[in-house]
Amino acid sequence: MLLVVDVGNTETTLGLCDEDRVVEHWRVTTDAARTPDEVFLLLRSLILSADLVPAAVTGAAIGSVVPAATQALAEAAARLTGKPAIVVDARSKLGITLAVDEPMTVGADRIINTLAASRMYGMDCIVVDLGTATTYDCITADGVFLGGVIQPGVRTSAETLFRRTSKLPATELVAPQKVIGTRTEECIRAGVVYGAAESVDGIVRRIKKEWPREQVPKVVATGGLAEVIEPHCTEIEAIEPDLTLHGLRMAFRELGGVTVRSPR
Repeated sequence: MLLVVDVGNTETTLGLCDEDRVVEHWRVTTDAARTPDEVFLLLRSLILSADLVPAAVTGAAIGSVVPAATQALAEAAARLTGKPAIVVDARSKLGITLAVDEPMTVGADRIINTLAASRMYGMDCIVVDLGTATTYDCITADGVFLGGVIQPGVRTSAETLFRRTSKLPATELVAPQKVIGTRTEECIRAGVVYGAAESVDGIVRRIKKEWPREQVPKVVATGGLAEVIEPHCTEIEAIEPDLTLHGLRMAFRELGGVTVRSPR
C-alpha cells in the first residue's frame, strides 16, 4: 500500500492507495514546525485509525509546496516504510515537458495535477485547483505543460475582506439562494461564491481562446472548494477531489517506486 502526501500552504492531504484506488484520505493543518518524530506519530495514528497496521504501507510519495515541511515528512515516511520517500518536484523525470520560461519554479502540485489529468483523460486539459490559491494549469494530451494562471484563492480573498472591513462578519462559504442579498451575510456569500464562479468561467474562456491546438481542452476541477464553486460554473466539466493523490500515485510508479499490495 502506498502513502501519498500533498503538502499545501494551508492544509496537507494524505491518502493511502491500493493499486489504482485511493482507499483512505485525510486533511490536516500544514505545520512546518513539526519534527520528524511528531510527523511519524501522526502518520502512524492515521493509519491505525483506518484499521490498518503501519507495516501495510510499503512506499511513500510526497509533493510539497512548503519546503520547510518536506524534510521532516520525508524522514518520517522513510521510517514508516523502511524505504526512502519519493519527493516529486520540477526535477522529477515524469514524461512531462515543462514548456515554460522558468521550469524549476513550477510548483509540485501543478505538475502532479496535470500529470494525473492528462493520464486519466488522455486529452488536452485545463486543471482548476481551488485551494489557498486558485491555479489554472494547462497540459496537452502528450504531456506538454504549457503554463497557466495563478490568482488569490477563494478563501484567501474572503479572509482579506473580513480582516480589512471591521463591520463585515466572517461567513461560511456557501452560495445563497439568490444573488441580490437582503442581509449583509447573504451579500458577502453571493459576492464571494458567485464572484469566484464567474472568475473561473472567465479565465477558462480566455485560456481556451489562446489554446495552441485544435483540440478543445477538458476542464477538470480539484481542491478543497471545488465542490462549492463548480455547481455555479458553466466551464468546469469534471470534479476530481483526489486528483493530486492520484497524480502522486502515478508519479511514484513512473519514478520506479514499487509497493506490495496489502489486504485491508
